[in-house]
Amino acid sequence: MFGDLMGMMGKLKETQQKVEATKKRLDTVLVDEKSSDELLSVTLTANREIKSITIDDELLQDKDQLEDYLILTLNKAIAKATEVHETEIAAVAKDGMPNIPGMDGLFK
Repeated sequence: MFGDLMGMMGKLKETQQKVEATKKRLDTVLVDEKSSDELLSVTLTANREIKSITIDDELLQDKDQLEDYLILTLNKAIAKATEVHETEIAAVAKDGMPNIPGMDGLFK
């Protein structure tokens, strides 16, 4: 029993290290999103850090419109980046979890 516990603890530590490595890798995974008319584009990492925003000059004429574009486009990009992030982290966590009865439904 003690050996099983030590084995599980080792596997959990290994999984934690893999999750941390995956988080670092997600800093290099880029998610691009554009407004429907392509007047605004944003790029985020899969860790939801904004890398770039490109604004067409046409949008600079109307502050309210620009703000609306930023909100809509950033929210779509954040949703995409979150999906990538959660999928990648869940895959690593599920793969590395020891077989503990009742825990298999947590990482689907």
